[in-house]
Amino acid sequence: MPHAPLIGITTDVVEVEGPPGQPPRFRAVCAAAYFDAVAEAGGVPVLLAPRAESARAHVERCDAIVMTGGADPRMEAFGQPTHPKAETMHPRRQAYELALLAALDEQRHKPTLGICLGMQLMSLNAGGVLDQHLADSRADADRHRRDAVHAVVPRSSLLPAGEVTSNHHQGVVDPGRLEVLALSDDGVIEAVRDPSRPFYVGVQWHPERTRDAGLGIELFKRLVAAAVTS
Repeated sequence: MPHAPLIGITTDVVEVEGPPGQPPRFRAVCAAAYFDAVAEAGGVPVLLAPRAESARAHVERCDAIVMTGGADPRMEAFGQPTHPKAETMHPRRQAYELALLAALDEQRHKPTLGICLGMQLMSLNAGGVLDQHLADSRADADRHRRDAVHAVVPRSSLLPAGEVTSNHHQGVVDPGRLEVLALSDDGVIEAVRDPSRPFYVGVQWHPERTRDAGLGIELFKRLVAAAVTS
């Protein structure tokens, strides 16, 4: 009987206060919903240490990758100033995830699912553009925040219509080399993919918290199935 595939899951970097007189300490953390979803889908979840020098080895040893949600990217890495209302991700995490994307570009067969921030980084890595604060351009921006539920309109048979759980204040306005798979019912890009790869998909919503199975746990099942056959 074949082994269940190893699914690498990116972690967040959190600064915590050290002892008096000592510098702060850092922890790598991950919401349980991500690794529970991977396990429910039939994969073996593995949390990835955010060390840029380890990114290539992580891609080589894992059968698939999940890039999780998180804070906002620092846009200077992409030739733009960071919006003053951005809540930026830790530099160590950003350096690691950009190195991870570079390693995935070298191993294009490796199945990858990007969630929220993960989709945004995938799009930026593909030459895309972000709206760094949707409230500047959309009166209805709050309907995408605080685990709001809204409809998704697919532009491909690869995704069903349904409702998803969202929590983001930034959005992809141009996915670069990636193809748009779905929009929200108010026109925000909600899913992208690289059609030249077996499974390289990003979604703006949180499938690990989405009740609609077709847009929730089914995405993790498809990732695990792709990992088995890749």
